[in-house]
Amino acid sequence: MDTDKSPSVAVLGTGTMGAPMARNLAGAGLSVAVWNRTSEKAEPLTADGVRVAAAAEEAVAGVDLLVTMLADGPAIETVLVGVDDPLAVLADDAIWVQMSTVGPAATSRLAALAADRGVTFVDAPVLGSYDLAVEGELIVLASGPDDARDRCTPVFNAVGTRTLWLGPAGAGSRLKVVVNAWLMSTTVALAETIALAEDLELDPESFLEVIGRGAMGVEYTELNGPAMIARDFPLNFPLALATKDAALALESAADPARLKVFNATRDQYTRGEELGHGARDWAAVVCAAAGERAS
Repeated sequence: MDTDKSPSVAVLGTGTMGAPMARNLAGAGLSVAVWNRTSEKAEPLTADGVRVAAAAEEAVAGVDLLVTMLADGPAIETVLVGVDDPLAVLADDAIWVQMSTVGPAATSRLAALAADRGVTFVDAPVLGSYDLAVEGELIVLASGPDDARDRCTPVFNAVGTRTLWLGPAGAGSRLKVVVNAWLMSTTVALAETIALAEDLELDPESFLEVIGRGAMGVEYTELNGPAMIARDFPLNFPLALATKDAALALESAADPARLKVFNATRDQYTRGEELGHGARDWAAVVCAAAGERAS
């Protein structure tokens, strides 16, 4: 790659997080091509100077940096392993920056795939909601070879405000699972607390007022609490993906059976999906706690 020019980037996956990330990459002056399984969802990005490709291999051909932002490990493997072999058409010294949340086991498989194809692999999942992705204020949990850091910087600076380099590839995904486990269980606890307040015929706003001051207030309470009470869920992060992330925490544990809170957390998100709330924001887990089926 010529370090005197901005790198070219391909983004595979333009869903809730991938689309605003691609838009911010283009806004930072990078040459950006994207591919999405449902092409209609990617088309609006053309207004931002992004090239929408009809196939994954067309998007990645000759690019310096490949960013994957797909739903999970199997989805990435399905796209990158096949007759078209997108990894084979990258630039000779390209870097694959894997930014989806896929968990440690899938990350190991993807890193092995990259090594087998001779592609430098950087594991860099992101922390933040859709709104933060739109504003370019994500936190990047990066891990990979030291000599890849400078080349990844234009991408990370475009999508986030903070990058943590954590060591060899895989460390980013391990930390992401840990952080997500805390976020998922905290959100379920908030949902059940609001449902309990409603059971006791209390105005749940009074609960938020009490904890919203001082040390007891937390950002995700302020973000999700009002949405839960109003049963109005602007989409920041789909509940179905919260179910996946909660399951990844258990999958990653040495003894999942002893993590009682995380098991209950996963079960509550699963119940939310069973009640028809999977496509709604993760704050809709309050409907699981309250036993409310999607209308």
